[in-house]
Amino acid sequence: MMSQILVIGSGAREHAVAWKLSQSPKSDKIIVAPGNGGCHGEKIASDSSVPIKDFTKLSEWCTNNDISFVFVGPEQPLADGLADVLTSNGVRVFGPSKAAAEIEASKAFAKDFMKRHGIPTAKYEVFTDAEAACQHIMSAPYPAYVIKASGLAAGKGVSVCSSKDQACKAARDTLSGAHGDAGNTLVIEELLEGIEISVLAFTDGTSYSVMPLSQDHKRAYDGDAGPNTGGMGAYAPCPLVDVSQLSHIAENVIGKAVNGMRADGKPYKGVLYAGIMVTPSDGYRVLEYNCRFGDPETQVLLPLLQSDLVTICDACIDGKLSECSVAYDMGRTAVGVVVASGGYPGSITKGHTITGIKEVQAKGHLVFQAGTSKDPSGNLVTSGGRVLTVVVLSSDIGESCRVATTEAGVIEFKGAFHRRDVGKKAVDHTHTGKQGLLYSDSGVSIESADQLVRAIKPLAAATQRPGYTAAIGGFGGLFDMKAVGYRDPLLVAGTDGVGTKLKIALEAGFHDTIGQDLVVCASTTSSLWGPNPYSSLITTPAPDWM
Repeated sequence: MMSQILVIGSGAREHAVAWKLSQSPKSDKIIVAPGNGGCHGEKIASDSSVPIKDFTKLSEWCTNNDISFVFVGPEQPLADGLADVLTSNGVRVFGPSKAAAEIEASKAFAKDFMKRHGIPTAKYEVFTDAEAACQHIMSAPYPAYVIKASGLAAGKGVSVCSSKDQACKAARDTLSGAHGDAGNTLVIEELLEGIEISVLAFTDGTSYSVMPLSQDHKRAYDGDAGPNTGGMGAYAPCPLVDVSQLSHIAENVIGKAVNGMRADGKPYKGVLYAGIMVTPSDGYRVLEYNCRFGDPETQVLLPLLQSDLVTICDACIDGKLSECSVAYDMGRTAVGVVVASGGYPGSITKGHTITGIKEVQAKGHLVFQAGTSKDPSGNLVTSGGRVLTVVVLSSDIGESCRVATTEAGVIEFKGAFHRRDVGKKAVDHTHTGKQGLLYSDSGVSIESADQLVRAIKPLAAATQRPGYTAAIGGFGGLFDMKAVGYRDPLLVAGTDGVGTKLKIALEAGFHDTIGQDLVVCASTTSSLWGPNPYSSLITTPAPDWM
């Protein structure tokens, strides 16, 4: 039977969910409320008139519009009890109850839950008084440098500090209202070092199905620098965890949580998200649980999902996930790069015209929109911090990362920025142990270079002067000065300090033109002496896109 499905939310996560649901032959129409500038298509429509803030009216609306089920994207409605109200009014919903959503809504609850059920996590203490919190920071037998607002803070309530003084300031700021009511209670955690990854799973309250591991990039800038954000990019599958650990993580991170919630009388249905840290000495530790799909993890996981998402959601709602086959395309890697507004995660300006989306999509790549809307003239403009996510899939993780970064640069609007190192850890890990770096790994094609040489050889030959004995394509040559009338030539050479240019390139993380800059610099220095040039030696490595 065909169905109408309501997706609640307005981010790239909800856009990706609607996109995947629309691929099912079981879906007739996907309504996204309130949606964004990109949630539209043959089966997808945004509708800001749906009364998503009034849960009773929403229940009536769902009944009147024959909604098959409601897919709740963000955490706040779940924490406020939306699933409970919908269920009590006979509306099927994909997402946990208010009691189950507390696993994200209260970090203090989540830490106590993990401790009670033997789920490995970082050392911690809970506080409501700033002075007591600072005393703990100063005297704790571990680096108590991670300061978390216990409540929901839109992904921005965590401060990872580097000193006791910095941690104390973060604790005082949080308890003084920096994150509103979310910071009335504070969790102080041990600072863990290692690899942070995301583990997501579908669950019907009893059975669970773990998705491919993924890795988020929370800091705003390259090299994991800058403030924490809602996420600046992600990729999946993540190869940083040994395959032998996967079943152990699934059992002890997801399995114990699902079983523990059911044992506590809070059966959990929907998507359960666990952020974990894989440490070099103490194994893995759970950093947090979320009560919904992650953003931007959703944007790279759903393109890999080969099974019908509507069927999976129905199975979770009806307690029949064990009867459902859930499969993924593990032969490809999906990389998503978030393009954000200038100033994010701080203050931003809105209303800037967005270009480049159609060009990226025309190449077969995906663009999931978030902070976008239409202006009175129908132009797509920015309306939020994280504007959209560009997703690229290929069989090679290095290729996915390179193309996703390039295509993110095709999207333009005033102040746009994105990270250029999403997936770098995976690429570095994949190359570890190889017998050297291949030309192709650096984006260079030997075949293309040979084609270029063959194409320009006749042109180069036309410029050859007497005395030169080599042809283009080699790596050197001889020049007979006597052949052009020189008796006692004075040769001119130029050198220049290139250290400053290299330092700037390294600091900026931008090496695209450094080779050209160095050649031009040396050539210019030489030309100032007024010499008569007699030959030129140029190496032309061709990029693999030529």
